[in-house]
Amino acid sequence: QVQLVESGGGLVQAGGSLRLSCAASGRTFSRYATGWFRQAPGKEREFVAVISWSALTTIYADSVKGRFTISRDSPKNTVYLQMNSLKPEDTALYYCATSDYYISDSEAKYNYWGQGTQVTVSS
Repeated sequence: QVQLVESGGGLVQAGGSLRLSCAASGRTFSRYATGWFRQAPGKEREFVAVISWSALTTIYADSVKGRFTISRDSPKNTVYLQMNSLKPEDTALYYCATSDYYISDSEAKYNYWGQGTQVTVSS
């Protein structure tokens, strides 16, 4: 069993930055891919970014490529999402999740999810 807790969300102006954290307990991240997803009001949840358990491979959604960076600190069992140049359309509830696959951008391949952290970007 893996428990995931997200933090770092908040209210920021367009062009600003936030760093989200995803802390794991119960089992280590060491053999799991960890991804970030987001869900805006009235929309389906969508993939944002994922990092392999080895941290050698990352995938980003086109909408965040060049602005967001995913990283992991394995000794701390924590994965981060650095978000720069934020836009109002980035406003959403952000979730982290773990997958038994080496890496995947498919929500169906993730089996443990956090409760989410709210990110609101004002224009």
